[in-house]
Amino acid sequence: MSEEFVFPDIDEIGIDTLDAISFAPNFNEYMYKTILPFCKGNILEIGSGIGNISHHFINAGSQITLTDIRSNYIDQLKEKYANKAEGILEMDLIHENFDTEYADHLNNYDTIFAMNVVEHIKDDNQAIINAKKMLKHNGHLIILVPAFQVLYNSFDLALEHYRRYTRKSLNTLMSSHLNLIHTQYFNAFGMLGWYVSGRLLKKKSIPVNQMKLYDKLILISKIVDKCVFNKIGLSVITVGKK
Repeated sequence: MSEEFVFPDIDEIGIDTLDAISFAPNFNEYMYKTILPFCKGNILEIGSGIGNISHHFINAGSQITLTDIRSNYIDQLKEKYANKAEGILEMDLIHENFDTEYADHLNNYDTIFAMNVVEHIKDDNQAIINAKKMLKHNGHLIILVPAFQVLYNSFDLALEHYRRYTRKSLNTLMSSHLNLIHTQYFNAFGMLGWYVSGRLLKKKSIPVNQMKLYDKLILISKIVDKCVFNKIGLSVITVGKK
């Protein structure tokens, strides 16, 4: 991204986006079920936001710790899940004193997942290194990020995404530190709405009505992903094993 861009209040835009996605429970469940086969044991979620995905793990009785870098999200998570999650805490995945600050979390988790988080981090390599430190031996790291730089638009700009990925670029990042066990694209159907709203209409946050409509069409989205064999999508997912 060019340094001349002036970003809006990322927190405000982020809240608007997460709120919009909260109106798409079927989509959130689809995302949850897509990563669920790779989740096991003691789980850590990096960047829980307002709990759109956390909700499904907690309802399933999973042993999960929720984190975010922003205190306002942590406050909301505590209101919802204080007595249900294993823990809720602020965590900076690229903290300069990471090993000291999060010593109790090193070598502690069977599964760590980060959904739409790493694209916000300039030093994504260090983010993967630090996430790996918190995994037990044979633990799984699941990363979901936006796909294809050609789709970079006003949404990405407003959310201060440093980049979008391909399966190749994400796999290259992950394979430097972990053994890859799964990779796929996700949500091919969503590419059209992202392009129209973000590139043509130049909106800065996802319209709630658009998410509600998309959520009603989730069956079509699932069918499209199967038809294209998850070879293309709005997001890309890679799972690595320590």
